[in-house]
Amino acid sequence: MYAIVEIAGHQFKVEKDQKVFVNRLATEEGKAVSFDNVLLVADGSNVTVGAPAIDGAQVSAKVLKHLKGDKVIVFKKKRRKGYRVKNGHRQALTEIVIESIVASGAKPAKAAPKKETKKAEPKAEAKKAAPKATAKKATGKADDLKKIEGIGPKIASTLAEAGIATFAELAKTDAAKISEIIAGVRGNHVTDTWPAQAQLAADGKWDELKKWQDELDGGKA
Repeated sequence: MYAIVEIAGHQFKVEKDQKVFVNRLATEEGKAVSFDNVLLVADGSNVTVGAPAIDGAQVSAKVLKHLKGDKVIVFKKKRRKGYRVKNGHRQALTEIVIESIVASGAKPAKAAPKKETKKAEPKAEAKKAAPKATAKKATGKADDLKKIEGIGPKIASTLAEAGIATFAELAKTDAAKISEIIAGVRGNHVTDTWPAQAQLAADGKWDELKKWQDELDGGKA
């Protein structure tokens, strides 16, 4: 009967009473040690393969002694650089003897308790706040006030900041009030015809508006 078991990061094929050298274990000399990560157990023609390990299988062993392996020379050299380094290394090992191989019935190792994860509350608050953001976007589109004779990009921006962004809003605003709003814009602006032009634009009378604008000069008749 033999088994393939993982010990200290390496896989070994072991049998009862076999001595094995493995990477240094933390167990003291003379103490028993067991390994639960058994990948395969073969007993004559009966072969059990784990996925990846076999539930309930276990390999028990006894630590005989701790020692160091043979020295390994590590030599590094770089051509035409004058670089040469020579080091020696001896791997820390543990000698164990396999005492028993159990194919089933071993007590499984206790699994670490799973940590409960709580759902983040800020995400829920973000979802609740989403409708408010979309409500702000659902406003009416502003008209292109530059279609009014005498209004340029700067004046259109100034009027929009004052709350006048559509032809209908401009048509309802007194010419004197418009002059006060755009007082900070450089230039001599005549606003007398702007409300009337805006009314034609708001009513969709573009042909009539164009005919009138051909007769205007900077918004002045």
